[in-house]
Amino acid sequence: MAKGPGLYSDIGKKAKDLLFKDYHSDQKFTITTYSPTGVAITSTGTRKGELFVADVNTKLKKNNITTDIKVDTDSNLFTTITVNEPAPGLKAIFSFKVPDQRSGKVEVQYLHDYAGINTSIGLTANPIVNFSGVIGTNVLALGADVSFDTKIGELTKSNAGLSFTKDDLIASLTLNDKGDALNASYYHVVNPLTSTAVGAEVTHRFSTNENTLTLGSRHALDPLTTLKARVNNFGKANALIQHEWRPKSFFTISGEVDTRAIEKSAKVGLALALKP
Repeated sequence: MAKGPGLYSDIGKKAKDLLFKDYHSDQKFTITTYSPTGVAITSTGTRKGELFVADVNTKLKKNNITTDIKVDTDSNLFTTITVNEPAPGLKAIFSFKVPDQRSGKVEVQYLHDYAGINTSIGLTANPIVNFSGVIGTNVLALGADVSFDTKIGELTKSNAGLSFTKDDLIASLTLNDKGDALNASYYHVVNPLTSTAVGAEVTHRFSTNENTLTLGSRHALDPLTTLKARVNNFGKANALIQHEWRPKSFFTISGEVDTRAIEKSAKVGLALALKP
């Protein structure tokens, strides 16, 4: 178990990854190569219906500084510079997008045994300021996440969360969208030897009185093959199988059926990630 409560984004993350990560309804191909100087170049192509989008990402690490540069099919240039551990527990991130002159942002993260802080500010005349903080331990953590738009002088985001971790289970409760959505999630490792785990997430929206319930599970068929499945209260059922056919290279096939409209065609997604 990791020391400290982590960041606010870690609250409920295990359950969300189990229930939503790696499920696709499109076709995605990713290949990563490394130059002799250690530069990592990752090319990604995704087909969504009749639309095909692609991007190329270049990552360079030197000492404690990592530079990421990504170019997409719309000629946007994304740059992120990360400085790890300029001081103990500290991380600094600078990012911007060309040609968007208002996209510049500075972010600072700090991790302590009893606290986790993440704050960012846009590099504009009237920036949006984001702050999230967590206090507690690796067992019990309480946090908040807010954003303030200095141009209109209002809070644009206000969330709060609570997380409890004990051995092989994690439970969390969050209040999102300025108090409109109450979310509870649960993650439990049933068998560590086979990576068997179950998870659940329920969300209630007070404005619409709508409830969303998602249940899911994961099981390793063997050390290289993982099976996942999920279902929600709207009748959508998903399943995927992921195989590591070489170190750090994965082939994933996933599908979705609407059990309330079984006559409709199932959605099928494919993802292939290649690394040397």
